[in-house]
Amino acid sequence: MMSLVLFFSYPSVYAQQLVLMETTLGNIKIKLYNETPVHKSNFLKLVSSGFYNNVLFHRVIEDFMIQAGDPESKSAISGQQLGSGGPGYTIPAEFNRTLFHKKGAVAAARQGDNINPEQASSGSQFYIVQGQLYTEEQLYSLTAAGNHAPFTSAQIRAYTTLGGTPHLDNAYTVFGEVVDGLDVVDKIASVQTDSNNRPVVDVKIIKVSIIE
Repeated sequence: MMSLVLFFSYPSVYAQQLVLMETTLGNIKIKLYNETPVHKSNFLKLVSSGFYNNVLFHRVIEDFMIQAGDPESKSAISGQQLGSGGPGYTIPAEFNRTLFHKKGAVAAARQGDNINPEQASSGSQFYIVQGQLYTEEQLYSLTAAGNHAPFTSAQIRAYTTLGGTPHLDNAYTVFGEVVDGLDVVDKIASVQTDSNNRPVVDVKIIKVSIIE
C-alpha cells in the first residue's frame, strides 16, 4: 500500500494558481483552488518538476471525463493498458461541498473504496470532467434516492446549464477547474477509444507550465 505524504511545506512557494496544459489537440488553462491546498501544492510541485510532460490521456469516456497523470504512459506501446502508475504516494482527500463536478472540474483520481476506504487521492492521476446536462428533476431524483446531498442553487445552475457528473461529488477531490479550453476537453473526449477506454491515436500532454 502506498504511503500518505503531505505537502504543507510548499504553500509559500506555490502561491500561483494558473497552469497551462499544452496537448496535441489544443491548450487547456486550469485554475487551481486555494480551498484544497494539499492537492494544489502537490500538483504544482509535479508541474514544476516536469512530471506531466509527455504523459497521455490514457482513459477517455465521452460524456463523462478525460483522465491523465500515469507516468507509465510516457513510454507505453500501442494498446498497452494504463492507469496503475503514479509517483509512489497518495494524498489525503480534501472534500469541499462548494467544489463540485461541473463540466471542466479538475479532480484527483483514486483507487476504489474496497481497497481505499479513506478515499485518498492518487499522487498524480487526475481527470477533467466533461459530463452531461441534467434537469432539475434528475437532480432531485438523485437526492431522493440518497445518492447526493441536497443540491445548492449554484450546483443546480451549473448542472442544468453547463453539465457535469454530480454522482462523483464528495467522493473524489475536486481541486481546480478549466477556465479556458473546454472545447479542447470536448475534442479529446470525442476521440475513438479501445476496449480499455484508451484513445486509439495517442492524445499527449506535451507540457504543463505555471503561468500565474
